[in-house]
Amino acid sequence: MHIRPCRLIIVLVIMGMQTSMLWGNIRLPRIIGSNMVIQRNAPVTIWGWADARERVTIDFKGNTLSSRADDEGKWKIIFPSMEAGGPYSMIIKGKNTIELENIMVGEVWICSGQSNMEFNVIRSVNGKKEVESADYPEIRFFDVPNTIAFRPAEDLSGGEWMVCSRATVADFSAVGYFFGRNLYENLNVPIGLIGTNWGGTLIESWTSDDALYNVPERKNRVDELQNVDILKLEKEQKLKLDNIKKQITGTTDGIVNGKAIWAGADFDDTGWPAIEVPGLWERTLLPGLDGVVWFRCEVEIPEEMVNKETVLSLGMIDDSDMTWINGILVGQTLNRYNQDRYYTVPAGTLRPGKNVITVRVDDTGGGGGMWSEDSMLYLKGAGQSVALAGDWKYKINPLQYSYDDTPCSPNDYPSILYNGMIYPLLNYAVKGAIWYQGESNEDEPYLYRTLLPLMIKNWREKWNNPDLVFLIVQLANFRQPVSIPGNSNWAELREVQQMALSLPYTGMAVAIDIGDADDIHPINKQDVGYRLSLAARKIAYGEPIVYSGPVFKSYKIVGNTMVLEFDHIGSGLMAHDKYGYLKGFSIAGADRQFIWAKARIEDNKVVVYADDMTEPIAVRYAWSDNPDDANLYNKQGLPASPFRTDNWRRPAEKP
Repeated sequence: MHIRPCRLIIVLVIMGMQTSMLWGNIRLPRIIGSNMVIQRNAPVTIWGWADARERVTIDFKGNTLSSRADDEGKWKIIFPSMEAGGPYSMIIKGKNTIELENIMVGEVWICSGQSNMEFNVIRSVNGKKEVESADYPEIRFFDVPNTIAFRPAEDLSGGEWMVCSRATVADFSAVGYFFGRNLYENLNVPIGLIGTNWGGTLIESWTSDDALYNVPERKNRVDELQNVDILKLEKEQKLKLDNIKKQITGTTDGIVNGKAIWAGADFDDTGWPAIEVPGLWERTLLPGLDGVVWFRCEVEIPEEMVNKETVLSLGMIDDSDMTWINGILVGQTLNRYNQDRYYTVPAGTLRPGKNVITVRVDDTGGGGGMWSEDSMLYLKGAGQSVALAGDWKYKINPLQYSYDDTPCSPNDYPSILYNGMIYPLLNYAVKGAIWYQGESNEDEPYLYRTLLPLMIKNWREKWNNPDLVFLIVQLANFRQPVSIPGNSNWAELREVQQMALSLPYTGMAVAIDIGDADDIHPINKQDVGYRLSLAARKIAYGEPIVYSGPVFKSYKIVGNTMVLEFDHIGSGLMAHDKYGYLKGFSIAGADRQFIWAKARIEDNKVVVYADDMTEPIAVRYAWSDNPDDANLYNKQGLPASPFRTDNWRRPAEKP
């Protein structure tokens, strides 16, 4: 999955009080500042650094409390819990004085995960309209900078509290904002949202090393983290970047006055170096590079293909491309890094003998380049096929590029995002967390059974809050629907997300009906935020509402049918279909081979059967990457979570 472009910050050592003596004045962590929201009905911890043994005094809401810094210069003052309200001021005094303004007391939530959590408001459905209407001065947000830390960092690398307005909301998490807005409209108290997320990241990066050390499959990676040689990593990265800088020459673009100069068949690319295609360029010659790179490939075309319409396949390209053959534009795709490129090449485009294919790739962050299997790169027509995988020539556009000098990625070592983006927040009281992640762990859904509840318990322990509410977004529908029932990593991972609800104070927003088959980043974040807010209102705040769609509870076999019962049926089950037909069910007998099934609702139960199945033993619902026709809901309009009645594992899965 996609890792966004950003300014990365590496924290090399614990930012503790080894350096605090140099400050002289008292200093606050970045999370404590003007415009912040403090969690109501919970002890309020204010902390920071000063000279050793310096006395610090805080005036807040008519209370004055003092403390003395310890020998390392660390101090902490805890105010009693307070009701929602504001705005308030806070004055912190030591050798210097810090005044904080416009502080609110209300509800504070962490918004964490990977790219679907960091997906910003402006890119959501009707994004411009949402931004223009974002006038909520009692909603505040804090966006934690992307930070890698090899040891727990005592402070964040940057960030500040912002008041929600049309001028500030566009780049904040869409799921976080819509969740917070719904809470605000129903609770009528100030809402604080702390966005700490990073696209394409594994759950292990967000979990502390001491917790992961108890997972046998991850123990060795934790050992690697403890022994990392950061100076060596930096030296290796510098050498790679020096090589990239040498390649960035010239001052002209490949397109001049609308004409693709670098795409011409007769253009001289003698000085262009070679790179193996397909493959993400970050993994080969261009680590850390974002921007525009041009690729050229010279091929010999069989006589039979000349003057015939042909098809050019380039597989998936991250993120956008423009593609020419012999200087003629044959196709272009914008911002679809996971979409296969198939372009029709008009008759007359190809020439006898030498032909030149040119691809201009625009990578906005994370992986870049043509990244499918070799077999996906070809030119085909007239019964002939020309393979295109192999060495291509390339050139970095000198006017459109950036590169990252970070010596590793957030997935290279476990815990490095927990260290830099979670640990510095642990003194700050929060009500709960919303979590949208899992796509990057799709290859190990069975191990995710351990990792997800482990992280939930880990955060609760580290925040010293066993009641920390944890709300999960179940993976949305993605990829093309299947024609026959089968296995699915995404379905198994959704099952794991459902299983995590066995922990107390957890909830989930089902999203299998609001995804996008062609884009892992669906733009409907409003419904995601709304469904999360329903779970929060019930689980965190005790409202007597229906907050979940139907959840499978039990089954019994009756003749040639299987009768299913559900929890969370609300005021009744319904089929989201104008004819009332249920879809998305499959059924299997003793051979464990699933076939599509018929289903109907009877007395708020679901009866599942198949004409050719006399002795059914298992049912599955919405069991695929993209269960596009699954339509079981309750009458409150909330979709049922995917499920299976069996627990059969595939041979490759570990017990």
